[in-house]
Amino acid sequence: MERISTVVKEDVCTESRLAELIDAYDKLVFSICYKLTGDYFTAEDLTQETFLSAFQRYGTFDGDNEKAWICRIASNKSIDYLRSASRRSVPTEDAFFELTVEGRGSPEEICMEEEIKKELAKSCDELKPPYNQVAKEYYLKELSAREIAAKQGKSIKTIQTQIYRAKQMLKKAYGKGEPA
Repeated sequence: MERISTVVKEDVCTESRLAELIDAYDKLVFSICYKLTGDYFTAEDLTQETFLSAFQRYGTFDGDNEKAWICRIASNKSIDYLRSASRRSVPTEDAFFELTVEGRGSPEEICMEEEIKKELAKSCDELKPPYNQVAKEYYLKELSAREIAAKQGKSIKTIQTQIYRAKQMLKKAYGKGEPA
């Protein structure tokens, strides 16, 4: 009986948290969806799907940077929608360019992305060698393990191991709340 009431309390808590998320970010989420899709009604639907997805996955959210987390869900929902829409129709040349979305996003998204990259670069610099360099090349320069291995003259397995260890070190640094 006690376990059931705990589950109910968690659901109520999550529902109230969802209401707070919606109040705080509904306009932001809608603007992201609208900017990416260019369709008002689709953006409304995607906004609802974003908050539904956030509600379903709130238990897995680590609690860091809630705004970026909800923006990422909205962006992914919109991109998934655009991909599925492009598979349903064969675009003519004009239609293709109408569906093409600006690569960088809104000024707010650009600013958030740059801030996150600066924090990540600082965190990578704080790692001990060779993990600092591998982390920078993998996460900031977005090189594959194969490209890093070729560049450094090391085996792919060595680089994959270093990437894995760097990732664990970064998780640890972010998890403890140390400056990132």
